[in-house]
Amino acid sequence: MVAIVGGLGAALSWAIATLASSRSSRMIGPPSVLGWVMAVGLVVAIVPALLARPIDLGMPEVLGLIVIGLCHNIGLLLAYGALSIGRVSIVAPILATEGALAALVSVALGEPLALSTAVLLAAIAVGVVLAAAERSADPSTPEAFDPARTRRAALLAIAAALIFSIGLVLSGRLGAAGMPPAWVMVASRTIGVLLIVLPLVLTRRLRLTRAALPLVALAGVVEVFGGAVYVVAASEGVAVAAVLSSQFAAIAAVAAYFLFRERLQRLQLIGVVLVAVGITILAALQA
Repeated sequence: MVAIVGGLGAALSWAIATLASSRSSRMIGPPSVLGWVMAVGLVVAIVPALLARPIDLGMPEVLGLIVIGLCHNIGLLLAYGALSIGRVSIVAPILATEGALAALVSVALGEPLALSTAVLLAAIAVGVVLAAAERSADPSTPEAFDPARTRRAALLAIAAALIFSIGLVLSGRLGAAGMPPAWVMVASRTIGVLLIVLPLVLTRRLRLTRAALPLVALAGVVEVFGGAVYVVAASEGVAVAAVLSSQFAAIAAVAAYFLFRERLQRLQLIGVVLVAVGITILAALQA
């Protein structure tokens, strides 16, 4: 049950972050958005990390934290780049495949998975993609008519999903080994500050506008919360937590309909229902 609740909590958090980042990336650019998200996240996570129960860190754990941090930052940079030129309803479902990819990697590494759970996870993954799918362009969105921009956004999102999946698996394994979630969050944000924020500050390219300020602050906070909840959830089961957390695409697609007037088509409605039914059955089986 921890994996289910935590996965859903991470999904909600990442959906909010996706929506906020899609707007702010168009205002100040992906690198600046990532820089501010990392800086805000480090401030938010540092106190819980200091209060967490200390554990001994060996070289494998240190290397794991570094790899997670690199995956998180590179993945977010690619994702923000995709969101800055593509629609949420196109980019989000591609990013959501990170959960399915992480589940496959986890199972390949030896995590047991019952057949019924595997079928439900597959159905939920399909529902996530359908819920955020789009078959026709919205005339109110100019970039939807630019095939080159759409292809570029899709490629960036695919690369982000691949990189995210590695970080998801490693985060779950460190969490299962007793790593405090706040430590994982601080490690990722520290790497982000060193590799993203400092170079932008030194080259005077770290941008921020009044309109973008609340968006990057919100994204920074919910990114930390979602990541920490995911680590806890994945410590109980990477496959379940990873696929359920990828629901952020479905949530983002529905929210984009109300916030950004992106149409929710019949196929998307079918996907939302499929996801809801799958979660209900999975929760009943795991209870």
